[in-house]
Amino acid sequence: MKNSKYYIDLENQFSAHNYHPLPVVLSRGEDIFVYDVEGKKYYDFLAAYSAVNQGHNHPALVQQLIDQVSQLSLVSRAFHSDQLAVFAQYICQLMNYDKVLPMNTGAEAVETAIKLCRKWAYEKKNIPTNEAKIIFVRNNFHGRTLAVISASIDPSSTTNFGPFLPGFTIIPYDDLTALEAALNDNNVAGFIVEPIQGEAGVHIPSDGYLKKAAQLCRKNNVLFIADEIQTGLCRTGKMLACQYEDIQPDILILGKALSGGLYPVSAVLADDEIMLCIQPGEHGSTYGGNPIACALGQRALQILIDEKLGENSYNMGLRFRNNLSSSLGNRSIIRSIRGKGLMNAIELDVSEDSTTAWDICVALSKKGLLAKPTHGNIIRFSPPLTIREHDIDTCTEIIEQVISTY
Repeated sequence: MKNSKYYIDLENQFSAHNYHPLPVVLSRGEDIFVYDVEGKKYYDFLAAYSAVNQGHNHPALVQQLIDQVSQLSLVSRAFHSDQLAVFAQYICQLMNYDKVLPMNTGAEAVETAIKLCRKWAYEKKNIPTNEAKIIFVRNNFHGRTLAVISASIDPSSTTNFGPFLPGFTIIPYDDLTALEAALNDNNVAGFIVEPIQGEAGVHIPSDGYLKKAAQLCRKNNVLFIADEIQTGLCRTGKMLACQYEDIQPDILILGKALSGGLYPVSAVLADDEIMLCIQPGEHGSTYGGNPIACALGQRALQILIDEKLGENSYNMGLRFRNNLSSSLGNRSIIRSIRGKGLMNAIELDVSEDSTTAWDICVALSKKGLLAKPTHGNIIRFSPPLTIREHDIDTCTEIIEQVISTY
C-alpha cells in the first residue's frame, strides 16, 4: 500500500521545494473535511487559503463543472462565449461596477490591476510617461510574481530575485499620516491595500483607516485599489471586507473562492473610465474568462448568497473567537486572538524565528485539525464558511487541548 511517506518522498524527489507543507498527504475532501491517503479525517482550518469558502467539492459546483466541461471548455478570447457574457453581467451587477476583466490566478489579477492603474495614470491623469507610482504597504502579500515582490519587504520573497520593478512606494500599514505624505507626490497613480493582511498574520487595521484612505485617494485623484482575493467573498462576514466601512474601491481584485476551489478564476472590476483605458491587444490571457471559469464563477457567487455564508461566517467567527478567548485568553503563551468573520489568528508570545507555531500545527494535525502557521509565532484559522456551531465547538476544544500543553 502506498502510504503518506511514499507520496512525501516522491514529491520531495520530483517536485520543486518551493513550499513547506505539513506532513499530511490528502486525497479527498468534502465540505469542511479532508481525508489523507490512510483514510484519516481532518477538519480543514485553512480552506486552501480561503479558496474553498463554499466547502470542499460543493455538489452544485461539481455538477456545474461537469455540465460545462461536457459542453465547452475553452475557446480563448479570440471568440465570444455565452458563459463570459452572462458571468460578466452577473458579477458586475452584484459588485456594482461597469466592467470586469477576468483572469486566472490571484497574482495575475494583481498584475492586471497594476497595469490598469498605470494605463489610467497616463491616459486620464496625464502623469508623464514612465513616471507613474503606486503606493503599497509594508508586510503586504499580493503574490509572488516579479512585479508584486518588487513591493515586498519579506527577504524570502526578494533575496536573489532582483532587479525589481520600479515605480513602487512602500509605506507602513494602518498609517494615514504616511499615506497622506506619500500622496503629495503628483505622480502617484494608485494605492493598493489588503483590507486585512492575511499572510502577515491576520492584521486588522484601525476602525476608519480604509474609509479615510479611500477619501484621501479621491481627494488626490489617486485610485484606491482593494486586494480582496483572500478577504472577499464572505470570508470576513460580508461579501467584501471593504463593505464594513462602506467603501467602493476604484479597482477591486477578486480570486480564490471565486470558483469555490474547483478551478483558477480571478477578476478585476472597475468602472468604464478606468477599465476602458485598456484596449484590444494590450492585455489578456488564453484561459482568462474561459467558459468553465465563467460558469463556475457565477455559481460560486450564487452559493455564497443562497446559503447565507456571509452571515454564517460572521456568527461562527464570533463564536470561534469567544470560545478561544474564554479557554485560552489568560494563558501566558497567547499574545492575542484576533480576526473578523472566519479569518482568524492566534499570535503566540514567542519570537518570530521560533518553531512553536509549526509544532502546534503538527500537534493539531495529529488530533484531526489542519491549520498552518505564518511566521514562527502566528497560526491562522480559516475553515470553510459552511462550518456550523457544533464543529466550531469541537475544533476550539481541540485547539485548547493542544495549546494548553505549551
